[in-house]
Amino acid sequence: MSEPRYDPKEIEPRWQRVWAQERTWEVTNEELKGETSYVLEMLPYPSGEPHIGHLKVYSVGDAVAHFHRRTGRRVLHPMGYDAFGLPAENNAIKTGQKPRDATNAAIASFQKQFREWGISIDWSREFATCDPAYYRWTQWIFLQLYENGLAYRKNAVVNWCPKDATVLANEQVVDGQCERCGTEVEARQLEQWFFRITDYADRLLDDLDTIEWPEHVKTMQRNWIGRSVGAEVSFRCDALDTEFPVFTTRPDTLFGATFFVVAPEHPDIERLAAGTGQEEEVRAYVNRALTESNEERGDAEKPKTGVFLGRHVTNPVNGEQLPIYVADYVLMEYGTGAIMAVPGHDGRDYAFAKAYDLPIRPVVEGRDPEGDADGLPYTGDGPLINSHADFDGTHNRDALEKITVWLDREGKGNASTNYRLRDWLLSRQRYWGCPIPIIHCPDCGTVSVPLDQLPVELPEIEDYAPKGKSPLAAAEDWVNTTCPRCDGAAKRETDTMDTFVDSSWYFLRYTDPDNDKAPWDPEVLNRWMPVDQYIGGVEHAILHLLYARFFTKALADLGHLNAQEPFARLFTQGMITRDGAKMSKSRGNVVSPQEIVERYGADTTRAYILFIGPPDKDADWSDKNIVGVADFLAKLWRLSALAAQGPGRGAELPNEPDGPGLELVRAANVAIEEVTRAMTGRFAFNAAIANVMKLVNACSKEYYEAGNRDPEALRYALGTASSLVFGFAPHVAADAYHLLTGERVWDEPWPAADPRFLERDSFELVVQVNGKLRDRIPAPTEATREALEEMARAAPNAQAQLEGREVVKVIVVPGKLVNIVVR
Repeated sequence: MSEPRYDPKEIEPRWQRVWAQERTWEVTNEELKGETSYVLEMLPYPSGEPHIGHLKVYSVGDAVAHFHRRTGRRVLHPMGYDAFGLPAENNAIKTGQKPRDATNAAIASFQKQFREWGISIDWSREFATCDPAYYRWTQWIFLQLYENGLAYRKNAVVNWCPKDATVLANEQVVDGQCERCGTEVEARQLEQWFFRITDYADRLLDDLDTIEWPEHVKTMQRNWIGRSVGAEVSFRCDALDTEFPVFTTRPDTLFGATFFVVAPEHPDIERLAAGTGQEEEVRAYVNRALTESNEERGDAEKPKTGVFLGRHVTNPVNGEQLPIYVADYVLMEYGTGAIMAVPGHDGRDYAFAKAYDLPIRPVVEGRDPEGDADGLPYTGDGPLINSHADFDGTHNRDALEKITVWLDREGKGNASTNYRLRDWLLSRQRYWGCPIPIIHCPDCGTVSVPLDQLPVELPEIEDYAPKGKSPLAAAEDWVNTTCPRCDGAAKRETDTMDTFVDSSWYFLRYTDPDNDKAPWDPEVLNRWMPVDQYIGGVEHAILHLLYARFFTKALADLGHLNAQEPFARLFTQGMITRDGAKMSKSRGNVVSPQEIVERYGADTTRAYILFIGPPDKDADWSDKNIVGVADFLAKLWRLSALAAQGPGRGAELPNEPDGPGLELVRAANVAIEEVTRAMTGRFAFNAAIANVMKLVNACSKEYYEAGNRDPEALRYALGTASSLVFGFAPHVAADAYHLLTGERVWDEPWPAADPRFLERDSFELVVQVNGKLRDRIPAPTEATREALEEMARAAPNAQAQLEGREVVKVIVVPGKLVNIVVR
């Protein structure tokens, strides 16, 4: 009789039809009894075909969702598309289609492939952020924030991408370039919309301690928010009758300030230079400075340049007149965009003072042995000198608080906390985005679109290419409207929203996606939120994750939900590389998931992606190694089919296993224990799959080499293997389990290890020499470290490697291995 052949092209579509027809993975809000779990992957941009990164993140999420279902929880595992914004619009421009047509085509491709992958999505909750039924509520959220002072419009210097012809948030500028297209970013003055995220800086920082996120992601957010404690001091320019506030963490050095510097982006630059004869030189310097990245400008080794503005400010602590310069090493992003320069105790100020022959006054006693001949700049601690009679001689660290108190008492300054975080710039001068629901009336000013007129739908236009202003401005029939307050002629806002606005609340809508009366039912929302397990790339640590946290807190403060954090737990998956490099079309090393699935099947592809390394680490793709995973799954299915043809039925734990059957039962229970540990810890799916492979190999050895001496134990072991691997390879696992038992594995509870079969008198000791496997020998479970070492030295295959060589050390891992290091 010929052996049955594993055919994923027949098996996978068959089970996909079952899940689709029976709507297996759907969960209704009426069934919210008992424990729930909300498992969510970061929604993808539908701007082309799904890539291997999508398959990895959803393979991780699907394994978690299946485990949660089978451990007694009702699981919400939805899917959607981040369909507005630059990725989708640029794809449309590239393909020559209209953005909506290109987006819909990409979504159709995503839908088809995700179903072919067998991801257990609740498709009844699917939506795209470009659906009017969705962005109606995006606009509603904008108005909630606007009416409560958390959204505002102001004129500001912004980051401008000339290629994409749009404004970029600070977070979207990397090394002076647009993070999406790599074009050098320019600075422009434009009237823009902002969200007041800075109002939440302290809570965004402090509440990081309440969530289970990777520490490196928390650190990235803490650094971005950048809280600093110090003092704010005002320096007055009498010529302009203006106070210039400065934030400093070193009020102890105020008496050492000898000049004043403002950033090239400072809003008062032109006013400062006006009428001084310096206007042209200042303007040329500012334009030149703004072509450089912040990293270049802040480089301590970069030669210092600047221009005197022809004005002075008064140092409030001693009345001295300080010349004002514009210099590129001062950044608008930190503090107020203006600094008091203390060249005696700051390296960059010192270099600038030397370059422009400005005075240098030390106010903290001490010398830097690696400094100039004068021992400056000195950045260490010591007693104050050349300061104020009340403070000279006081250690500078002790003087920090004293000087801050003195500033406050004298009306010269006050204690202050500063943040690196800036308000979120959300205006975009592009077509494919959510319209901002604001009307500009010449008489009433800025007016909210009435809620009963939402959504303000995006009009269909012919020419949507970027032109430096929003393409919507050309849609006159759409722009021209009536003021809802006075009924006079008015115009719509033509900027659209940053796509991160759409993705900052989508997880809330999934809980109640068909609600047309409100964005969600509060009772339902509060039952599901926060998301129990969120999964996605670390590249979103600052932008998306920070914005989503801000939206959640703001909406909670406005009474719309209870959760203070959107994602209770976060898992960031590693990247899949090929040939040691990031995949890219230009390198020709892209792995197409569609092609791999067509060749090997979805189960093999999914299981291999999770097997090649810990899922939170980067891993390199190998066309050769995926074959091993394909063979493993084929072996599991084939053995299950053969066992199902034999005597008996089912995969129950045998009553009193003994002999060879006992060994299989023990192997199955060890696998249960190890896989469960992997699922509940750091998602060590590679270790979980390895344990199932080990169990299947034991089954294969028993069937082919020993003659299947205990069919009942074999069926139990194979049923256990199928049950454990279901989250990683659902189709083959479902089929194998059904062959063995006639049951549906997803309806079965997660298997529990029987403690009786975890206790062993002996184990297989791995013997290594210089880290390489040389032998496997049986060893008593209770053997001491010394006994294990002695047994390892005596192992036949190890002895040959030890002969004539010096043993340097011996590493013993009880219950596992002995590694003998020789030279």
